Amino acid sequence: MQRESGTKREEKARAIARQLDELYPEPAVPLDHTDPYTLLVAVLLSAQCTDVRVNQTTPALFARARTPAQMLKLSKDEIRALIKPCGLSPQKASAIWELSRLLLERHRGEVPRSFEELEALPGVGHKTAGVVMSHAFGAPAFPVDTHIHRLAERWGLSDGSSVERTERDLKALFPQESWERLHLQIIYFGREHCPALRHDLTKCPICSWAASKARAALERRAGSGKDARKRAPATGATRRRK
Repeated sequence: MQRESGTKREEKARAIARQLDELYPEPAVPLDHTDPYTLLVAVLLSAQCTDVRVNQTTPALFARARTPAQMLKLSKDEIRALIKPCGLSPQKASAIWELSRLLLERHRGEVPRSFEELEALPGVGHKTAGVVMSHAFGAPAFPVDTHIHRLAERWGLSDGSSVERTERDLKALFPQESWERLHLQIIYFGREHCPALRHDLTKCPICSWAASKARAALERRAGSGKDARKRAPATGATRRRK
């Protein structure tokens, strides 16, 4: 597909930001939390799980343990039983217990305020670290999840070659002070208006004018095969560790 000029992409990015501001003027962090530690745990639990399910699960967990010291008083099996509805409970329980231990051993029980230190914790990848840095500490970060990666490619803001490329492209297009808000706005838009499969881009509030005709035609062909379950083309990167 023909790549738009930098000027056109910048103009499109500004128009998208204006429309997202109209739709979601004050987007809330969708994961219930009270501090950096409970946010970190909630984001870890959200891997391959919906935010709704996480918010249904964390009250029971946080009633038992809402600090690293309290979490270490539980066994991994106890944590696993409490978080089972979120899926991948053995791996997530081990990561929560081990990161809690490291927070006490290395950081005096506090969640660190740097990407390097966060990503050194078990189960914490770049996206999870970005969410904590942005929403807990107000640091400049633009975490890219599957919704953001998909929509950035559909809208022609990035080529979809990798999550890392998408993050770099979006940071270059949008002013730093808007990153936290846009991260949330695009996630909400993807969930409510712009699904991954069998989506008619011509009827989407943003894709209808932001996506190229070639992109709309490509997704229309992908979704109109004899097999109704046929998936749309991959967005350039397989699902990565959060």
